[in-house]
Amino acid sequence: MKQRVAIARALAMDPKILLMDEPFGALDEQTRSMLHREVQFIWEETKKTIIFVTHNIRESILLSDRIVLMGTRPGGIRKIYPVDLPRPRIPTSPEFLQLEEDIMAILGGEIEKVMREEMGDDFNSKKASLLYGTNRNLGDHI
Repeated sequence: MKQRVAIARALAMDPKILLMDEPFGALDEQTRSMLHREVQFIWEETKKTIIFVTHNIRESILLSDRIVLMGTRPGGIRKIYPVDLPRPRIPTSPEFLQLEEDIMAILGGEIEKVMREEMGDDFNSKKASLLYGTNRNLGDHI
């Protein structure tokens, strides 16, 4: 409810741009899903520019027309993805899954870079691939 009120307060000022920085990070999945629909409704009704900052790849694909993927150390734009999928977005569609996999491939490199910096000689790329690999069947790695 607090997030709904915060969004309503921001919209009451009738801004040209709405900045949402990790607005659903602390929410349970049901509430997050409900607020995703509300944000989409707000966008459809107002056509306001919404800059949505999130670490959730699936969320970014669900809500965005364009994803700006940031890198680490030094921070910067790694790639910009146009999201040309029809709405409502279907997370199980081949196009959705392909975009998610493409983004994870770049993030995997970023994660590996940070892990190598932090772990040095203790870094094991085979074990680390469990964190960001597209094959998340843990039974294959045991």
